[in-house]
Amino acid sequence: MNIRIISVANDFSPSPAGRFVDDGPYPGALFREEFLLPAMKGEQLVHVDLTGTELPGSSFLEEAFGGLVRAGFSEEFLRKHLVVRSSRESDSIRVWRFIQEAATRGTRMH
Repeated sequence: MNIRIISVANDFSPSPAGRFVDDGPYPGALFREEFLLPAMKGEQLVHVDLTGTELPGSSFLEEAFGGLVRAGFSEEFLRKHLVVRSSRESDSIRVWRFIQEAATRGTRMH
């Protein structure tokens, strides 16, 4: 399985914030659409590295990662294809909590 590494700080922004494009220049919806969805649709292993970012807000993380579930990916699929790394342990915990919460609320395709 191929591995795709996405460094949020280097590839997107060291200051990701907000949920929608109207919230600022580096929101979760933009990160999901431009980076996560193309990588996940390739059914490869995707490593997202949050190291080097300022503490990403809940709105950014929920929209980017919880939004994958709303885009049709199941929690089970994401657990097999997504790795979240950070110098802060809380980042990964929060990402998986948002994925799990989104999965309990909707229908998934993958």
